[in-house]
Amino acid sequence: MRRELMKEERAIAMQFHGGATWVYAALTVTCFAIWVSLFPLAIFGYLGPVGLTLGFVFSTFCAAYGFIPSHEAMHSNIYPRGHKLYWVNELTGHLSTIPIALGFGVARLTHMEHHKYTNDPQLDPDYTDGAPNWWKAILKTWWNRQPGVEGSVMRYKKMMVDMDTPASRKAAMQTTILQLVMLGTFFGMAWSGHAIEVAVLWWLPRQVGLSWIRYWLSWAPHHPQERGRYKNTKIFKAKLGYWASMAMEYHLIHHLYPGIPNHRQKEAYHAMKDVLRRQGVDVSAH
Repeated sequence: MRRELMKEERAIAMQFHGGATWVYAALTVTCFAIWVSLFPLAIFGYLGPVGLTLGFVFSTFCAAYGFIPSHEAMHSNIYPRGHKLYWVNELTGHLSTIPIALGFGVARLTHMEHHKYTNDPQLDPDYTDGAPNWWKAILKTWWNRQPGVEGSVMRYKKMMVDMDTPASRKAAMQTTILQLVMLGTFFGMAWSGHAIEVAVLWWLPRQVGLSWIRYWLSWAPHHPQERGRYKNTKIFKAKLGYWASMAMEYHLIHHLYPGIPNHRQKEAYHAMKDVLRRQGVDVSAH
């Protein structure tokens, strides 16, 4: 019975692989170009209070929602390895994580470990985002980034060291260079009298973006951190709505079938809802 259910589930899932994934790349390049242009505009005084406010909103959007195309790139969903446009997949991944100053290599390696060891207290790099309720989860997204705290930052660093492979060493170096560029930009703009501008366009959006990502991607779909194929991730209803949750309400589908792109997971869930119910999944949220 279980084998037949799995066969039926997979047959449905295969219908939702692929699609217009080039849109992730196009949006990433466009948003990145606009975001970078905000810095010279701010330095030369073209933004003003209203422009800086709008720039903050846009930069925060890029920092938080840029993780969606990077997430697709991590799984090579934009263009698969071996495709002549695979470089577009990789470019999308690298550009989309720059606003949060996290190298794409580190993001990909740690994310693959998260899939492999979801909710394992020792091996899941995102396990420290666990919290008993939503407001403690929000606090945890900030606390886990503080120096000396055994949170996600420390886990990512330790994981790169423990892996000790050419890929992990390269990824760690890329993140180090990226963060040095970020700090250099902070210092340079502050030294030249534009501390407020760089704080509004990069430092603060990065802080908000990181918390937004960790809450909706790490905590909300995985709380209360159970184990098992149909238990470690859940279908949930976000009070702020589908888009505010970064479209993570159907994150279970991603863990079951990472090849289904983000924009097709909702459709895929409803197509296999009955099968998932018979597999023991709580489908009451949608």
